[in-house]
This record gives sequence, structure tokens and C-alpha cells, in this order.
Amino acid sequence: MRVSIYPGSFDPVTNGHLDLIRRGLCLFDRMVIAIADNPDKRPLFTGEQRLEMVRSTVKDLKEVEIILFSGLLADLVNERQACAIIRGVRAVSDFEFEFQMALMNRRLAPQTETVFLMPSEKYTYLSSNLIKDIARFNGDIGAFVPEMVRKELQKKFGFL
Repeated sequence: MRVSIYPGSFDPVTNGHLDLIRRGLCLFDRMVIAIADNPDKRPLFTGEQRLEMVRSTVKDLKEVEIILFSGLLADLVNERQACAIIRGVRAVSDFEFEFQMALMNRRLAPQTETVFLMPSEKYTYLSSNLIKDIARFNGDIGAFVPEMVRKELQKKFGFL
């Protein structure tokens, strides 16, 4: 069983994230979506809310497990005996940071490879932060996030 881990803050989950999940499942038997509690970020949604949004958007994918985690990704990788870490790279600007993380994770969990996946072209410009900025001003985000996430953002910003 080839297990991958797709870590991220998913604040909120976007169609770009879902695209990478589906792409990753073409390569691996199982995927653990690890929703990170990053103390350097101030998420809009709680961990439980993010977990529920991801869970509702991938409920048809039986090969996926969604968890909340904090701490070192390498520890989670070792605990789950994952063979790969999935990371999305939208642009060259993403690569330098991702490359440094991949090398450190290789040092801490040498049995695990980082696999960089590019999203479909239509999602290369998407980011959770950009979507939150648009939603904050009641802009149309329907093409960028699942319907349930759109409604949660509208509720959060007082438009629903």
C-alpha cells in the first residue's frame, strides 16, 4: 500500500487543492490529507471547520483520510509509513521554499520522497489567501471553491 501525505493549512480548501488530491490519487493507493496547525499563520477557520470543509468536498474519495496535525511533518510521515509527501507548485516562486522543505524532510524522513505536482492550468493562480481577499468583499468565488466552501466564506464575512 503506497501512502502519501498531502499537508497544508487548507484555509479554505480550493478547487486547486481538490485537483491535486485527484492527481495524487492517480499515483498512490491512499492519501492522508494533513491539515496543519501552523502557529505562524492566523487561519480564518478553526482546524475543525477546515477538517469538515475538506471532508465534505472529498467524501466520494474512499482512499482519502483527513486529519488535523501539529508538529513536524517528518514525524507524521514516519508514523504513517508514507512513501511520499505531495506538494503543489503553482509557479517558480513557490519552488525555492518547497525545495528547501523537501530537502529537510528528506533528511528527517529519508524513506519518503517529496512529489511536486502542478495543478491544472486553470488553477495555477489560485491561493486560499487570494480567495479570502475576494470573498471579504463579496466577490464571486464560485469558480474557485466548492459550493459548500463558498457558503462558509460568505457566512464568515456576513454576506449570508
